[in-house]
Amino acid sequence: MRKPDYERRVVVTGLGVISSVGNDPKTAWSRLVNGVSGLVPLTRFDTTPYDAKWGGEVHDFVAGDWMDHKAARRSETTMAYGVASAKQAIADSGFEITDENRTEVGVVYGSGAGGQALMIESVNNLRDKGPRSVAPTFIANALTDSTSGMIAIETGAIGHNVCIVSACATGTHNIGEGAEAIRRGDCIAVISGSAESPLLEVGHAGFSNMRGMGLPRPGEPFETVSRPFDLTRNGFILGEGAASLFLEDLEFAKARGAHIYGEIVGYGSAADGWDMVQPIAAGAGSARAMKMALERRGVPADEVDLINPHGTSTPLGDLRETEAIHTVFGARARGSAREVYISATKSMTGHMMGAAGAFEAFATVMSVAEQTAPGTINYRDADPECDLWVTPETVEMPIRYALSNNIGLGGHNGAIIFKRYDGG
Repeated sequence: MRKPDYERRVVVTGLGVISSVGNDPKTAWSRLVNGVSGLVPLTRFDTTPYDAKWGGEVHDFVAGDWMDHKAARRSETTMAYGVASAKQAIADSGFEITDENRTEVGVVYGSGAGGQALMIESVNNLRDKGPRSVAPTFIANALTDSTSGMIAIETGAIGHNVCIVSACATGTHNIGEGAEAIRRGDCIAVISGSAESPLLEVGHAGFSNMRGMGLPRPGEPFETVSRPFDLTRNGFILGEGAASLFLEDLEFAKARGAHIYGEIVGYGSAADGWDMVQPIAAGAGSARAMKMALERRGVPADEVDLINPHGTSTPLGDLRETEAIHTVFGARARGSAREVYISATKSMTGHMMGAAGAFEAFATVMSVAEQTAPGTINYRDADPECDLWVTPETVEMPIRYALSNNIGLGGHNGAIIFKRYDGG
């Protein structure tokens, strides 16, 4: 175990994605920059009783292509998505996990809710067929931390292994804490990210009754249902998937000639301590998390050129996040300044819940690497109360630093900052 070095630099060398906009990083990024929606009519259950009938479904995914067939049968999609994206990220990084280094490779990987589908299936079996119908393997495979355990089993990475759960900020916190684990000396590399498969009728019903689910503009296609920061926004739509970032100590990455997408230079975490659903006034908790991310390693606020926001498309949520962004970035963040670009990719994926932060971190580091900011599709009617630089078009622009911001139920706030890697 190495000694802590909080000036140790951490970089992203591998990416993996399972999502409604593509089941690999290249496809997903291409669809984001070309404004291709991943929202479709839901097929996982009968949507007849609901006004909201759409979601960001993953298609053409076979769990057995990515993990042991027996393990795939015993688990469910959240775990399979996580394992698949993790294996993609390792392959993309070119890092070979061996008997010599496997104790130095960690897994910091989460889920907001874990194997809910497996739990529901087991409850139904118990009710309909009796106690002996409940599989003895269901508990181990339905836990929220089951995915981080299975990633270790499937990849051989047996170093530091934890699962951080913070609702919709889960991915952000796992990536941020993964970078900090490298700085602490716990490991030289970390498989970080999150996965979620929330397209279940019970969740859909709960969010519908919470009045959180959005609807398209009247008379317009269902693809317009997710329109963050737009004046007509009326709620979010669920999505699913996973994303993984392979993180490394910069010196190790350079020594082996790895391709570097970007550097993680900031991480902040803060709680609202206010309400389980509603964000605190002025987005104060989110603002503190973003300030912490800036201050941790001295990132200048006036050099942050892009924010991938939480941007759920809810009336109050987007307003509070706007207020938080204004608190941190001041006049630079206003739409007329055109200095801080807002790239709200939930407009294409829907809200991936626990996987949102990881997928949006993928989009953010790709923005830094490609110097390109995906547009916020469906954005048309500016909301004077959400005065930000939001456009439906993708913009090629210089991006020095980019921030990914996420907010979870329970008042969990997380922010991570990526810097363009300049070869130094």
